[in-house]
Amino acid sequence: MSYWQTKFKIGKSEYPRFIGGPLDGITDSPFRKLVREFSPQNLQYTEMRHVACVAHDKGGTKALVFDQIERPLNYQVAANDVTYIAKACEKILACGVDAVDLNVGCPAKNVIRSGGGSSLMADPVRLKLILLELRRCLPHVAFTVKIRAGFKDKNAVEIAKLIQDCGADALAIHPRLQTEHFMGRPDYQIAAQVKRALQIPVIFSGDVVNFKMAKMTYEATGVDAFLIGRGIWGKPWKLLELERHANGEVFNVSLETIMHFAVRHLDLMLEYYGDAGVYNFRKHLPFYLKGFDQALSLRKKLVVENSADAVKTNLVMILEQARELNHARSI
Repeated sequence: MSYWQTKFKIGKSEYPRFIGGPLDGITDSPFRKLVREFSPQNLQYTEMRHVACVAHDKGGTKALVFDQIERPLNYQVAANDVTYIAKACEKILACGVDAVDLNVGCPAKNVIRSGGGSSLMADPVRLKLILLELRRCLPHVAFTVKIRAGFKDKNAVEIAKLIQDCGADALAIHPRLQTEHFMGRPDYQIAAQVKRALQIPVIFSGDVVNFKMAKMTYEATGVDAFLIGRGIWGKPWKLLELERHANGEVFNVSLETIMHFAVRHLDLMLEYYGDAGVYNFRKHLPFYLKGFDQALSLRKKLVVENSADAVKTNLVMILEQARELNHARSI
């Protein structure tokens, strides 16, 4: 079998090469459940949560509210010191996860100001303390880390070696500096250097939105897997699509399927968030409502609609129309 038909290992577990990445406010529990309907074996990351938030959680933030059907699941945390790591890990492990990931790549200003995220790449002494404490608190669960090319300067290779030496089971790299956020071309050369320097698996994050980009990235870097972030937004079938294309197969999603999952997504959001579900669903609507007649006008109408019933009625109407069209074509 070729590279694309084989799996890779994190610790003792094997996974397909395409992974559902962490997107704050997007890849929550309802969305991960949708992904599971297409991709039962692929690893998924949770949204990032600070260890202090997890340690103090009493259920109100939903930081630890997820379903076991979402596994295999990698719980991503942020930390700026070791204070809350032990308590956070205790709570995370009690919920049942397959791995815990430390985010050393987040470029957000509020995370940077607190001394977390990608700012840790400029402070290897403090980073080492955090890494060792996480490894100590995760003796029987895989431990992974996500980094960037660097904070202000590119030092990914040195930091990656430190992470490996501290016992991490895998590393993901988004090869841009913190100052670049998500703009500009990823530095494939530094990703390749990190891959050559490590014995643990290296996962690539950044701009892999289709199989063409995945293939080009693999040829340029030799990485072991791909973390799909923004490319999965509004497309819970994306990991399956990438795998089908990697196998040389055609993959199409019908309007009927899209609307079926739009309705299902709304239902899951209402179940999870209660009355706030319709507001949290708004950010997903534009991805579902495109490519058909009246899509633009409906999009403008529904993204400001406060009634969950009204949103669902319109989505069901489009779903029924799509079913009728498919039925007519089959006769």
